[in-house]
Amino acid sequence: MSYKNDSAFTGLEAAIVLIAFVVVAAVFSYVVLGAGFFTTQKSQETVYKGVEQATSNIQMMGQVYGLSSATNESLGGIEKIKFTIGLAPGAPSVDLTKLTIVYSNETTSPRLIQHVDGTAAPASGVYFASTKAGSAVTTMAGQEQIDIEFIIGVTGSTTPPKNSRITIELRPAVGASLPFTRTVPATIQAVNVLY
Repeated sequence: MSYKNDSAFTGLEAAIVLIAFVVVAAVFSYVVLGAGFFTTQKSQETVYKGVEQATSNIQMMGQVYGLSSATNESLGGIEKIKFTIGLAPGAPSVDLTKLTIVYSNETTSPRLIQHVDGTAAPASGVYFASTKAGSAVTTMAGQEQIDIEFIIGVTGSTTPPKNSRITIELRPAVGASLPFTRTVPATIQAVNVLY
């Protein structure tokens, strides 16, 4: 009677099964790690986008001026607003053609003021963006300071009178808006600092 010794084959089968488990586990872990890295990257992009949308990149630089052409103070108020803006340190450039200004005062409801090319004639409802040298610009980047100027309306009932408050909100395409409120002085002259 002869005996067969199958113990070597059993060890070989166990080794093959063990190797198969290791290979499957390695592939599975690679897939799980890849999905984890992808999720982490997407989460990071979401956080950066949220911070970009929540922070205001635009800053006021200096005073807000109200200009008037009325020779008689009782006839009118501020007809034109002028101020200077710049970017916060490290902020990305801002497309001024997509920047919208919302203007209101105590006697008028909020209205949108859109960007217009610097060569167009002055008109109500549009604003001009220019450098300190007077050149029209469409983009603000780096340490540039840009003058914004827009006409509120003609002398009369549409212009804010003395001692009235005006509210202006700058709404860029990306980032938080920059609202501010100013008061027209008690005596209106050709150039007035709104405080």
